[in-house]
Amino acid sequence: MKSIVAIVGRPNVGKSTLFNRIVGERRAIVDDMPGVTRDRNYAVVDRYDKPFILVDTGGFEPVTEDRMLQQMREQSLLAMEEADVILFLMDAKQGLTPADNEVAAMLRRVDKPVLYVVNKVDGEKIENEAAEFYALGIEGMHTISAAHNRGVRDLLDEVQSLLPDAGADGEDQVTSIAVVGRPNVGKSSLVNRLLGFERVVANPTPGTTRDSVDTYFTCNKQRYCLIDTAGIRRKGKTSQKLEKYSVVDALRSIERADVALIVLNAEEGITEQDKHIAGYVYEAGRACIFVVNKWDTLEKDNKTVGKFVEQIKYEFKFLAFAPIVFVSAMSGQRIHKVMEEVAVVAEQYSRRVTTAELNRCFKEAVEAHHAPLHQGRRVKFYFATQVGVKPPTFAIFTNQPEGIGTPYERYLGNRFRDAFGFQGTPFRLLFRGRERTARKER
Repeated sequence: MKSIVAIVGRPNVGKSTLFNRIVGERRAIVDDMPGVTRDRNYAVVDRYDKPFILVDTGGFEPVTEDRMLQQMREQSLLAMEEADVILFLMDAKQGLTPADNEVAAMLRRVDKPVLYVVNKVDGEKIENEAAEFYALGIEGMHTISAAHNRGVRDLLDEVQSLLPDAGADGEDQVTSIAVVGRPNVGKSSLVNRLLGFERVVANPTPGTTRDSVDTYFTCNKQRYCLIDTAGIRRKGKTSQKLEKYSVVDALRSIERADVALIVLNAEEGITEQDKHIAGYVYEAGRACIFVVNKWDTLEKDNKTVGKFVEQIKYEFKFLAFAPIVFVSAMSGQRIHKVMEEVAVVAEQYSRRVTTAELNRCFKEAVEAHHAPLHQGRRVKFYFATQVGVKPPTFAIFTNQPEGIGTPYERYLGNRFRDAFGFQGTPFRLLFRGRERTARKER
């Protein structure tokens, strides 16, 4: 298991900027507004000799009456408990504050390596002023500018020296699960219920989750990474710059997931924005499951489930292959069904079909229904083979790849589903000829 390095500190001292600098890409949302990062944000850093998991946290306020800040403080404490090495980040331009003293006092009681880091040291004058932080009673500290990459390399060298030697990578393959949906449909509550503890900040205020948050866990001996994403609003609703960042981050999370849990609100029914979000998942070629949350709030009879299933199948025709689970994240009703379906769908997403099985099905399909003529010429098929997984991808060789219309492509796709299942996953059909390739996706 990779070691964990956590970045903690007061709000707006540059934790997310340092996080992005170490990861090597823009993963955490960075903004001048204090309190932008509310949850812990995980990323695997494997660019160095000893790979590790880096954790960005919400701003740490030791004493606060504000409920959101209290939750951010709780998240920081959880990250400190998980971490093998802690980076305590402070702000040279704001100087040493009473809150810094209180956090440092808490860290002195932690039996783990703590590196004291003073950020926003952009020149020699500020470097000299940073000496005031020695009043914390520390023996040494790193002065850096995360924004300008000053001193970060030396900091990472010490982090590497504190981490245990990397052993053989015997970890099983991790299945990534993105939890997506409109704001306030219960995504964070669902994540907390799946994990069994309050992993992300759950709050009834729409838009609480701004960053996508990764959590690694094991279920039935299979390793997973659960990604809680910011709620995706319609473009017209994302007036604030920060909201727009969150939408982009959620879409990127879909791109790096294997399975997407599309969360719907049973109370509000299906909206146009739900269909847009499902479209993002389909276009990304990800396996998916519909999770209908807040199911316990509805008055039901023996036809309620059937009607809701029919509505989902009608509104999301392009995801007719996706399983549907009805749950209550608040009460835990049928939550276990979610991971059961994830295991099945993830297996189908990675499934390989033997060439013999595939061509037997393909031959029967072509003989049962020949492709229409194209420009007066007969379309001939030679053979099919699987060329990839995640999603399953098949190459079909023919004399006229451009002659395969959508109806016939849909027919072949349906025959493949009838034969091989592919529950919860799209698959791709590539029609190949001697000179060009046409690509189809189901």
